[in-house]
Amino acid sequence: MPTEREPPRPPVVPAPRNVDLARESELERIARERGVRLTGARRLIARVLSASTDHPAVATLLARLHAIDPHLGVATLYRALARFGEAGLIDRHLFSAQRHRYELAAEDHHDHLIDIRTGAIVEFQNSELERLQREVAHRLGYRLVDHRCELFGEPDETVPSKSKAPAERDDPTG
Repeated sequence: MPTEREPPRPPVVPAPRNVDLARESELERIARERGVRLTGARRLIARVLSASTDHPAVATLLARLHAIDPHLGVATLYRALARFGEAGLIDRHLFSAQRHRYELAAEDHHDHLIDIRTGAIVEFQNSELERLQREVAHRLGYRLVDHRCELFGEPDETVPSKSKAPAERDDPTG
C-alpha cells in the first residue's frame, strides 16, 4: 500500500523500446561533464528521460523505470530529478495544478501549448511572439533575460485539423 508521500504505483508497463541500456545517453554525458555523480540508478533514470518523447510526470517515469528495474524507489527518482534540475540538465514544468512534468533542458528556446481537454502538450517556436515579449519588457523599462510562455487552449473546430500542429500526447494518468 503506498504511503501518503509516494504516488500510487501505476500498472507495470513494458520496457520502453527506445531506451538504449547499452550506450551512454546524451543526458549522462552532459551530467558527467558538469560533475554530477552518476550512480547506477541515476544512469537508468537519465536513459529513460533521454528516451522520452513526451513530458512525463513522476508516475509515468516510475512506471517506465519499473519496467526495467522494479526495485527502483520513488525517493531515488525524486532525488535524481532534483539533482538533474540543480545541474540544469532538465526542466520541471507545472502545466496544471495536478503534477509536475519533466523534459530535457533544451538548447533552443520553445514554448508550450497545453490542450485543456486532453492534456496534450504542443511545443512551438514563434519569432513574432519572442519579439513582442522583448518589446513589452523594453516598454516597461526592462531587458528580458528569460521567460516562460505556456498557453492553455482547446481545439478550435473552425480551424481545419490539417493546419493544427501535431500534439504530443502525454500520458493523462502520469
